[in-house]
Amino acid sequence: MSEEEPTRKRLEWAPDIPPEWDVVNLRMLARIFAGGTPDRKNTDYWTDGTVPWLNSGSVNDWAIRAPSELISRAALANGATRCAPKGSVLVALAGQGKTKGMAARLEIDSTLNQSLAAIVPRPSLEYRFLQYWLTSNYLNIRGLAGGDLRDGLNLQHIGSIQVPRPPVDEQRAIAGYLDRETAQIDAFIAKNEELITLLTERRGAAAQSEVEQHVGEGSRLKFQFREIDVRAGSRWEALPMLSVSIHNGVVPRDDDSESSSELSDLSHYKVARSGDIVLNRMRAFQGGLGVAPCTGLVSPDYAVLRPAADVDPDWLALVMRTPRFVGEMVLRLRGIGTTDSGAVRTPRISVADLGEIIVSVPASTVQSAELRAVTTSTDRIEEALSVVRRSVELARERRAALICAAVTGKIDVGVTV
Repeated sequence: MSEEEPTRKRLEWAPDIPPEWDVVNLRMLARIFAGGTPDRKNTDYWTDGTVPWLNSGSVNDWAIRAPSELISRAALANGATRCAPKGSVLVALAGQGKTKGMAARLEIDSTLNQSLAAIVPRPSLEYRFLQYWLTSNYLNIRGLAGGDLRDGLNLQHIGSIQVPRPPVDEQRAIAGYLDRETAQIDAFIAKNEELITLLTERRGAAAQSEVEQHVGEGSRLKFQFREIDVRAGSRWEALPMLSVSIHNGVVPRDDDSESSSELSDLSHYKVARSGDIVLNRMRAFQGGLGVAPCTGLVSPDYAVLRPAADVDPDWLALVMRTPRFVGEMVLRLRGIGTTDSGAVRTPRISVADLGEIIVSVPASTVQSAELRAVTTSTDRIEEALSVVRRSVELARERRAALICAAVTGKIDVGVTV
């Protein structure tokens, strides 16, 4: 048997490919190796470098045309890393978030770190076709490492991947077709993402224009709320857990995708009542605050503020999210370092310092009118955002479906073989 002879008749990830296509394990179609990271303590390796070097995050670029950093030739000569040629495909063996399992085509010669697998195809495998095949099986590839999201892939996992192998001319035709089609889809997505950014900024500006003028005039905010520190005690099992998100305000923990695992005893957690403002003291200056939608438990490190009777909590939370108010919070952050140096670590705002910010509170009727105006403006913008987000979602679904169909022989790309 030749080294590129098909190893299986059936392709597990796509069993209904054309019968004339071969199925070969990737290790028989390519050289596969990982790189390395030169010693960071050796300044000779990282000073005046001329050799491209890539970290695992580089796979977030579909086609890699620029290095993450440059290293010296001495680092390469001493075996600190390895070089992959242009025309390779890189797969992240590990990485944050969605990085693990992502595939990128390499359009330059470059060295790489130990968390990247370089796949250097033999002549019978077109590298662009391979990238599309790996991309279409992103979740399957991640699954090779097991169910624990912390587990990384290894070179054996990559080598075991089954690859469909139509004639190389057909591979090139499929890759060319997908390059053209996905470029159009990607351009559509990029334009709509720009629109999402613009609409999001406009939504924030709508709130800012209505209420930001109240910051910096009037009296200290501490006269407009009370800090509440009621612990759950034996009631904790009967109360829902609330989480503070910088994007969504205060939400039930089950609805918060960023929530951590459940704790066994929450009796020491604070109780926030419906209408209380809950503030994540470490993230408030990034938008980590909001109004509790119901009575529930919040982290003991959060601050629970109960607005005065004549202060609408939704209005006050809106004021506290404006850029001018956030700027006042930033000036009062405490932690390791100083705001003057721009190097505050573990920054947080204390309730006492928060209360020193000057805010003018208008009559209840004015608060209600401003809230209605903001709601009217933001609702229209949110409706437009929903339409654009759905368009992007559908475009990404079409892109994925198109790639899957093409690399499994479901689309006629006009090649006679």
